Amino acid sequence: MSFRSRMCGWLIALFVADDLAGTGVARAQQIPTDEPAFTAFVAARIRAAVRDTPVDIKGPLTLSIGPLQANLDRVYAFCKANANACSKEIGTYVSAIVATTSNRNDPPSRANLRVVVRSADYMRQALREVDARGPALMRPLAEGLVLVPVLDSPQTVKVFNDKDRAALGLTPDQVFDIATANVRSNLKPLMSAAKPAAPGQFGTLQGDYYATSRLALIDSWAPLAQAHGGVLIVAVPSPDLVIYSGQDSSTAIDALRTLVKNMMARTPKPLSATLLRWTPKGWQIVR
Repeated sequence: MSFRSRMCGWLIALFVADDLAGTGVARAQQIPTDEPAFTAFVAARIRAAVRDTPVDIKGPLTLSIGPLQANLDRVYAFCKANANACSKEIGTYVSAIVATTSNRNDPPSRANLRVVVRSADYMRQALREVDARGPALMRPLAEGLVLVPVLDSPQTVKVFNDKDRAALGLTPDQVFDIATANVRSNLKPLMSAAKPAAPGQFGTLQGDYYATSRLALIDSWAPLAQAHGGVLIVAVPSPDLVIYSGQDSSTAIDALRTLVKNMMARTPKPLSATLLRWTPKGWQIVR
């Protein structure tokens, strides 16, 4: 296959895969664009939804909701870049706040433990939002990415922290072992959900909140890597999406980087632009 044909294949894959980010456009509403007014607008929405919990403005893009601190930086940044989708994203944020406040005092359970992938930068910011339940637990996955245990419930997912760990009588290692095992048992086997990517195309895993949690299951990726002749490059532009490739040529790598950058700009919850290479011992950064 010629270089031109290969490049055309990657460009087609870019356009097709870009649809994964969603192209629906809703009518823009009159939502304030300056930080103080935006903060007041969202605070009012939250107050209307959680009437039994005090909601106070601590500063631009910062709220206190009962004992919790809520930072609006990500929602505000998304709204500035995606005005037409701003109202929907604020609604999603408010729904998450409602779910969090309604079940924050529920006792932790081993059966509800899961592990998620987050960026180290995001977790550093999130540490400003911890409450009386104590600090979160983290474990490195790859450069700039960490594994974080969470508690899953029908209403929401909340970060598992040191007070939860003490309540269950677990060591940090036991927390991660149980959380990872629960992810493995609650997800389909990888090869049932992921098909080998054809030359010039990308494969995707999406539609599940724990799609990126599969990165914690290092051994499960071996069959997919073998199906690609031993080459497997993945990216996680958002928490519920994994994109993978079985080629590591400069053309393929550049195409994947471009796709990831474009998708991160269009998602309200970007995760990482880092490309990772699978090895039996773990993920390595693709420089």
